[in-house]
Amino acid sequence: MTDHIVWQKSSFSGPDDNQDCVELAHVDGQILMRESDVPDTIVTTSPEKLRAFLLGVKAGEFDHLI
Repeated sequence: MTDHIVWQKSSFSGPDDNQDCVELAHVDGQILMRESDVPDTIVTTSPEKLRAFLLGVKAGEFDHLI
């Protein structure tokens, strides 16, 4: 199912052989996210919701979780 999807990972994940990363793809107006070492588990969200989440991360709203 996911063979035709072009996944992108952050440059912070390291070299291409590094398998510990989150990957994103944009498909039919939705954002797909997966962990590279569990590629069959995919979370789907909208660009707007992902944007709100990333702004929250940058603002430190989730720092207490780590």
